[in-house]
Amino acid sequence: MTGPTSTSPHTTSLGRAAPAFENDLGSVQVVDAETLPILRRLSAKRIVLRPGAMREPQWNVDANQLAYVVRGQVLVAMLGDVDEFSSFIVEPGQMYHVPSGAVYHIENVGDETAEIVLALRNERPHHFSLRDSMSAMTDAVLGNTYDLPASAFSAFARPPAEQIVSRRSGTTPTVTDRLPNAHLFDVEGQNAPLSYAYGSAHLARRQFWAALDDISMYPLRIADDGMREPHWHPVTAEMGYVVSGAARMRVLAPDLTCDDYELHPGDVYFVPRAYPHHIEVIGAEGFHFVIFFDRPTPGDIRLPRDRERVLPRSPRRHVRHPGTGAARVPIHPDRPADRAAPQQMTVNRRSRGRAAALTPGRRRRRRCRPPTHR
Repeated sequence: MTGPTSTSPHTTSLGRAAPAFENDLGSVQVVDAETLPILRRLSAKRIVLRPGAMREPQWNVDANQLAYVVRGQVLVAMLGDVDEFSSFIVEPGQMYHVPSGAVYHIENVGDETAEIVLALRNERPHHFSLRDSMSAMTDAVLGNTYDLPASAFSAFARPPAEQIVSRRSGTTPTVTDRLPNAHLFDVEGQNAPLSYAYGSAHLARRQFWAALDDISMYPLRIADDGMREPHWHPVTAEMGYVVSGAARMRVLAPDLTCDDYELHPGDVYFVPRAYPHHIEVIGAEGFHFVIFFDRPTPGDIRLPRDRERVLPRSPRRHVRHPGTGAARVPIHPDRPADRAAPQQMTVNRRSRGRAAALTPGRRRRRRCRPPTHR
């Protein structure tokens, strides 16, 4: 997790954030609206588990969860509504989904440290741990629940939850843990629906994964000569995490100020709904982002091609200014490509060389052009 610190309102570092929890077995880092106030409907966590470690059973109170395994091998066990039980292995490049209210735990069952990046569908999410919840119950209540005398629970200590603990005995995954599961999705094993010589995007959205109802994620890779074209998402917010590489991003705000900033491994960024933005590679290795959206099927509008679709078609090649009659906006002929349904994401090759890095501080906020209206 290297790179200078940003002061942009759109980005911060998850990889360098002070851990919300840490011990010898792992750590939990959080970026929510407390640390990045611009966040809406999304927040992020990074979980690191050493071999033999497990995240204590817990459940999210007010957010569905979507997770991507960066490295390592983990076992996820989950108890959901109407006693739906799931247990499955998640490998690097795969994802899992946890519905709000479902109790679950995560175990590192591999030989290397596991790293998980996840999004929660709330900018200030809350959770309960199973340990804290049981500790809040009286001995009599627990006795009635488990058909035991109250005295059977009086000897139990009630320490606070630790979030990450060591397994007391080894866990051996079963054959059924490797079977397909409705909460598991092999996003990197998918044939990339959007693939170019200079970049690709896999799509974890409801079209391909029925479990998703208010969140989605695209792993995006762009080579050193590529860029994500200028676009915006009309009804969708975007939150990205940098797995590898470096990029420069520009976001346009409604007051016509441009926020330019660099992104490095471990960084998180957020783009509000309908804010125009684009991403350019600034390193020689390209970049790998995982991008979360607050809708199950995000869409976008691109420049300049989609502008042509919204203007009325006419035999004339230009729209005339009503006062002077001067040609103002070029309209291209109605080509078959214009009639085709637009792709959800476009990655293009830069024709003017690699984007330059910003000066130290790596953030520049300025007015892009004078305002034309209020």
